Amino acid sequence: MRPQANPNRPKGFQHPIEAEFARLLDFYRIPWEYEPTTFPLALDETGSVSEAFTPDFYLPLQDVYVELTTMRQALITEKNRKLRRLRELYPGIRVKLLNRRDMRSLLIKYGMEHEEARLIGNPNGSRSQG
Repeated sequence: MRPQANPNRPKGFQHPIEAEFARLLDFYRIPWEYEPTTFPLALDETGSVSEAFTPDFYLPLQDVYVELTTMRQALITEKNRKLRRLRELYPGIRVKLLNRRDMRSLLIKYGMEHEEARLIGNPNGSRSQG
């Protein structure tokens, strides 16, 4: 299996936190690409991709993919499983997972507290998409 260009590359961000992360990268002039690569993780009996993972961002100068999640920790088991599988199949690919706590810290550190409350919300609250 080989990574491939994302054939269904979205025209916009899937979650508002992705737009804020992109804004932060732009502010610091860090080049990025949004969902450029899909990594097949499993094939079915006909050889078609049955499971894949498309990280949210690729930072070409750092050669690292970034996956954002604002899900509660209890709900990210599946995402972590996919990341483990990706690392098994593609050991040279670097992927960094930024969870709810990481994103909250980044937004606060860079003076975006108002966005932190709006986008991430209460860690025990109802906002669990991402």
